[in-house]
Amino acid sequence: MSNYLDKSQEPLLDAAEGEIQAPEGGQWRTSLWKFILFSALGVALFIIPFEWDGKITILLGVLTDTLQAALGETVFFVSLAMVTVSFLGALAVKLLKPDLSARPGLKGMFDIEWPWLVIRFLGAVFIWMIYLQVGPEFIINRNTGGVIYQDLIPILIPLFFFAILTLPFLTDFGLMEYMGTLVRKVFVKLFKLPGRSAVDAMSSWFGAASIGLLVTMQQYDKSFYNLREASVIATTFSVTSIAFTYVVAKTIGVDNNFVPFYLTIALTGFVAAIIMPRIPPLSIKPETYHSGKSMLNERIPSEYSTHQWALNRAVTRAYSMPSLSKVFKNSFVNLFDIYFGLIPVVIAIGTIGLGLSEYTSVFNWLSAPLVPVLELLQIPEAAAAAPAMLMGFADMYLPALVGKGIESEMPRFIVGAASITQIVYMSEVGALLLKSNIKLNILELFIIFILRTLISLVIITSVAHLLY
Repeated sequence: MSNYLDKSQEPLLDAAEGEIQAPEGGQWRTSLWKFILFSALGVALFIIPFEWDGKITILLGVLTDTLQAALGETVFFVSLAMVTVSFLGALAVKLLKPDLSARPGLKGMFDIEWPWLVIRFLGAVFIWMIYLQVGPEFIINRNTGGVIYQDLIPILIPLFFFAILTLPFLTDFGLMEYMGTLVRKVFVKLFKLPGRSAVDAMSSWFGAASIGLLVTMQQYDKSFYNLREASVIATTFSVTSIAFTYVVAKTIGVDNNFVPFYLTIALTGFVAAIIMPRIPPLSIKPETYHSGKSMLNERIPSEYSTHQWALNRAVTRAYSMPSLSKVFKNSFVNLFDIYFGLIPVVIAIGTIGLGLSEYTSVFNWLSAPLVPVLELLQIPEAAAAAPAMLMGFADMYLPALVGKGIESEMPRFIVGAASITQIVYMSEVGALLLKSNIKLNILELFIIFILRTLISLVIITSVAHLLY
């Protein structure tokens, strides 16, 4: 990923350090309205839930669905073009070595390391195989590459289009500073995190895991989070949306108990968020910053009340923002960086993960040690539930697809709830993290996944025994 920093946005960093004085007089009033209006737009887009077409969603979801419907089957050709250009462009830069120093946007998109070039190559090969239906069933089957190409990518392309272009309204016009100052003490004490991470949690909770993760990646790239904080937030607060939780509940056949199902997930996520930052590997991640120094200042001067300082920081941040044209220009660069960098990774890693689950016994072997744990927790059909749970590492939706075949409702309830609270799945969240500047490798992601699974199982199973 590019570091999301641009000369036009350097004043944002100064503002965060307190080097820009708060505006006064007319400039204060103008900046106050700038903070209120643009932040309200960000909240309306990313956070406020409402019912639309029979489902609970957010405005960003409506825009995404509308664009997805408008694109129709065109999205398949768009994704083909993206992945092909992504690989050929990176290959050309690697072989021809052009001087891109004057074009940092292009450099970020195509000047990549060899391992990422190999992944882009695999993504390009896989997507053409799937489109042409030529090649091994492991890749082109509807339940493997077909899920990624026909189900996931058509959602991600329009989602990222609106999410990346409008994300600054949520993050850059003062809302992060305002919320961060208000809830700082709570988040530091409970989660060992800065208060502004509350916005990440809300954008994930009401929007989508990828939205919250994009917020986290951006905040890390701008050095508002250190590596430990960004790692914790990305693997702890990137929960899936309420809407998708209902999809999982319906698929696995526990939607008749959706309220306790969702409350169980909320309780489990809260407990896991307290525990995970305090144990390895997250607790031992270094507290280093992407730019080398912190751009965050949440200390409250003695002469201000908490709310006064929250408003001061928010208005000052809004005052420091460049023009909207520059904001959108930077966002378009970031958008294509995401498209060219992430879509091939999702296709390559997602297809391999789903192929392993569909055509091999890898997940049965890996889940064997989990069976005695489930039996100890007195979970019926433990042998059938264990592989379904471990498949969540490949894709969040896989446990629901596999678990719906379990006869007893209690293990289905547990598998479905656990699939949501596991958070780390390679087809989307994992792929995003591996491609980001947040240095979490695949082994660390798997360890975090296992730890979250074990923590989740204890809580979810306890609730399930009360319900069933």
